[in-house]
Amino acid sequence: MEKAPINWTNMILFSLTPLFAVTLVPLYGYFYGYDLYEWVIFFLMMGFCGMSITAGYHRLWSHKTYKAHPLLRGFFALGGAMALQNDVLHWASDHRRHHQYVDDNAKDPYSAGRGFWFSHIGWILRNYDSARKDFSNVKDLQKDPIVMWQHRHYLTLVLLTNICLPALLGWLHGDIVASLLLAGLLRLVLSQHVTYLINSIAHMWGRQPYSDASSARDNGLLALITYGEGYHNYHHTFQWDYRNGVKWWQFDPTKWMIRLCSLVGLTKDLKRCSIAQIEKARLELQYRNTSAKCELLNIPEKWQQRLEQEYQQFLLILQQWTEHRQAWYEYKGKQIQESLGHWDHLQLRDRYREMQFRLKAQKRRWQQMLRNLSEPIPAPA
Repeated sequence: MEKAPINWTNMILFSLTPLFAVTLVPLYGYFYGYDLYEWVIFFLMMGFCGMSITAGYHRLWSHKTYKAHPLLRGFFALGGAMALQNDVLHWASDHRRHHQYVDDNAKDPYSAGRGFWFSHIGWILRNYDSARKDFSNVKDLQKDPIVMWQHRHYLTLVLLTNICLPALLGWLHGDIVASLLLAGLLRLVLSQHVTYLINSIAHMWGRQPYSDASSARDNGLLALITYGEGYHNYHHTFQWDYRNGVKWWQFDPTKWMIRLCSLVGLTKDLKRCSIAQIEKARLELQYRNTSAKCELLNIPEKWQQRLEQEYQQFLLILQQWTEHRQAWYEYKGKQIQESLGHWDHLQLRDRYREMQFRLKAQKRRWQQMLRNLSEPIPAPA
């Protein structure tokens, strides 16, 4: 099979910049050193690029999980140009196609099914048909004046943010070369490959707690260096949610930034998946996997019936809990009739608390059932 033609611009760029980063940066550091100012600039620009890609290119423009003020969109457009991962139109078009055809080697621009190298960076180095220029899926973004401004002036913005800005910051401090190497070159290479790790590692190593419909996986360690993007199984299951790390303890600084910006009016209409939808997805996947295991291991039919009963009971309690939770929050938000009395208030509260207790109890029963089925099963009486 004939290989796709080489994209020489990308091949040269993505070959030389890492080569220079691993040679020139440490050599200059060895002979001249880098001071605190230069490291601070490096980390600030690294974060600027990373947040512009994750909060801007990804969660704002590609998935439209929230709306942003023009000032914030302009901020992301500049940071995205600095990251040198193409303009918003190209990036979002490729990413939407990735979600539409995930793992389809012929249509997914960076399908993990074609291996680590291809999904990480190989797809950029050749002119593959799966990554062809096609803006038919980003017509909505073509109405955004900031997106189109960046699209028209992309090359100029790339040069200004990647060369002129680091050089200016270095000149102000008295060492242009150090700033160009650290905040320019090293920052560029690292910020690019941090993003590419989501295309590769996050589709190969990790857990699938919400869905096994694609290769996407949750990887908590990866989230630590990708601004929260490592919770990729959740993202592919609920791609309209502005959060990737849905648990309070999961590291997702992009989510925190978007939420913080909403408090000062820079973001609004943040989309969230409901707790019931998340729990239902987890439950359905656990049930399918356990049922398949029962059939494979010839588990006695009595145990399979118990599994089915617990599953249906869990679904019923989850639905009832959702209804009571909605009623309670409507009351607390004063969205129901003003005539609702104190007695009705107590009844709603007590019913909601009762359903919370029942849901927790059912979850414990379900987890115990799964543990039982993971151990040798005795013959039914």
